[in-house]
Amino acid sequence: MRVGLVQMRSGVEIDANIADADRLIRQAAEKGAAFVATPETTHLVEKNADRLFEKLRAPEDESAIPHFAALAKELGITLLIGSLALKTGARRAVNRSHLFGPEGELIATYDKIHMFDVGLGAGETYSESTNYDAGATAALADIPGARLGLTICYDVRFPYLYRALAQAGAEILTVPAAFTRPTGKAHWEILLRARAIETGCYVLAPAQGGQHEDGRKTWGHSLIVGPWGEVVAALDHDEPGILLGDLDVAKVANARIRIPALLHDRDYTGPA
Repeated sequence: MRVGLVQMRSGVEIDANIADADRLIRQAAEKGAAFVATPETTHLVEKNADRLFEKLRAPEDESAIPHFAALAKELGITLLIGSLALKTGARRAVNRSHLFGPEGELIATYDKIHMFDVGLGAGETYSESTNYDAGATAALADIPGARLGLTICYDVRFPYLYRALAQAGAEILTVPAAFTRPTGKAHWEILLRARAIETGCYVLAPAQGGQHEDGRKTWGHSLIVGPWGEVVAALDHDEPGILLGDLDVAKVANARIRIPALLHDRDYTGPA
């Protein structure tokens, strides 16, 4: 099963970002990828809230959704748009993954559960919950050859979500992201490899990378991790491009036989 990850540097113009994603998705498909995934906020990176809400559209009005559905059908691929920011109210939005099948059908959506509300020091702060509503439902989907568990970016710091997805049958976990540079440099690869090791899953992490038009800086370094925690393929930079990897889903079962930790949950009393 060949997969392709799209690394982007999305800007502040939705149509331009859709065009950039389209071009890179086509490149991945041309190189044999049957499953292609793009990063978080594929169609817009805009940190100014006023400008953000001037540009965001409701799901029924968002042109990216029919565009990528049609592209998946044209190319005959399974396509995960890592996330789109979609307006749900005057000053409210959701951060939503869209999974399209090779006939262009919408297989599944997932709203990011964990909001990135942090202060990194040196004046760098983020408060996603100011503008975004958190999701409340985990998402699994069957794609040709595997069962997929959907997550987004900051979710990766919450192992219980990944364990639940794996115990429900996920063999591949997706982590489209727009990681900050400080946290990416320190934690990106470690967290992704840990989630793979804990679950015996493949982990696919397409990323935003570089300095964006709005001034934000993201880490890039898109990564494919195998179920034993090994790096299958990786980009060592922040530049837009594609990353290809060949998955052997049978290795998931093998890893779980060797370390059957998903079967070893125990009830216990919490700390006083």
